[in-house]
Amino acid sequence: MTAFGVFWGIFMLIIMLGSGNGLENGVTDGMGDFATNSAFIWTQSTTMPYKGLPRGRRFDLTNEDMKAIKENIPEVALLAPRLEGWGADGNNVIRGTKSGAFTIHGDYPAINKIDPNVMSQGRFINEIDIQEARKVAVIGNKVYEILFEPGEDPIGEYIRIKGVYFQVVGVFTPASQAISFGGDKEKTIFLPFTSLQKAYNFGDQVHYFSVTAKPGIPASLVEEEAMALLARRHKVHPDDKQAFGHFNVEKQFNQMQGLFMGISSLIWVVGIGTLIAGVIGVSNIMLVIIRERTKEIGIQRALGAKPIKIINQIITESIVLTSFAGYFGLVAGVVIIELINKMLQNSGGETGMFKNPEVDFQIAVTALLILVICGALAGMIPAKRAIKIKPIDALRAE
Repeated sequence: MTAFGVFWGIFMLIIMLGSGNGLENGVTDGMGDFATNSAFIWTQSTTMPYKGLPRGRRFDLTNEDMKAIKENIPEVALLAPRLEGWGADGNNVIRGTKSGAFTIHGDYPAINKIDPNVMSQGRFINEIDIQEARKVAVIGNKVYEILFEPGEDPIGEYIRIKGVYFQVVGVFTPASQAISFGGDKEKTIFLPFTSLQKAYNFGDQVHYFSVTAKPGIPASLVEEEAMALLARRHKVHPDDKQAFGHFNVEKQFNQMQGLFMGISSLIWVVGIGTLIAGVIGVSNIMLVIIRERTKEIGIQRALGAKPIKIINQIITESIVLTSFAGYFGLVAGVVIIELINKMLQNSGGETGMFKNPEVDFQIAVTALLILVICGALAGMIPAKRAIKIKPIDALRAE
């Protein structure tokens, strides 16, 4: 039962570490290569009057705002304006006899560096598409499945979006799922920003900006500078915090990292506490063993056994007990984690918030070494008690 206490302590530590890593992997892998040093900015209604303009005023971002950000904020690494065409609330795309409801975005090539997509066929939007306002489209993998036959080559084919024809130049699969703006990424169609503006008479309107900060510069700094610049350009009160909507990916990512550090710390506290309980059990059982073997120890002392020999004997027994129990607990924990991992992979359940539960080998070995050291310490108190027994008293003991 004492050995089982040690076994259970390290077993639960491995299971909790593996589960914590599975949760972290699920969340971080869901983000893919999403730029964590990025922020998104859009407009809302003003809440304060300013320079003769009333509160509750609506205003739009423009192409000139994009130029102003590039020219006045050197900390910006990437700037990607977006124009949201339509959401997937009705059949808005037709190809032959097939149709579907998809999310339409007008974007610059830089968006694929901020929120990357994996191109399964063709290419993404490029600068020439922007400059010439080409009528080309990059479609999501589910758009392809709905509008095209299996195995059909979509590159060069035409689809009709709200009455305007666009040529398909690429098919993509989202690299990240944790962060999504504007609907299901797999059911999204990307058009060149300028093409969407001109083809559907959006003028110079921009719905929101995606920005990233240069290395070593916090995204919050770029976010604040961009909003301050836009507030000046659109005559928004400097203290009006509700005029712009914004989302800081870096801040959210840091919060998640802090959360996972907290979970990991809690796991170690609970796991080590369980291990200590097992080690205390070992120390107690060794005290019982010494009391039962008092006469044996007395005979050894009477025959000239040195105290160090008695100490080594007790400590060795304690280490062997904890090592064997700890080893089997470690192996059982790793086996369970691997079985869970295989079951997730085979069932297709390795999605979303939980993926690839694992335990770092070095951490597992370190935990076992710590357990062995604790086993040695657990044997010290019984060993010291054993060498204090006088041979004559030990031989007299019943």
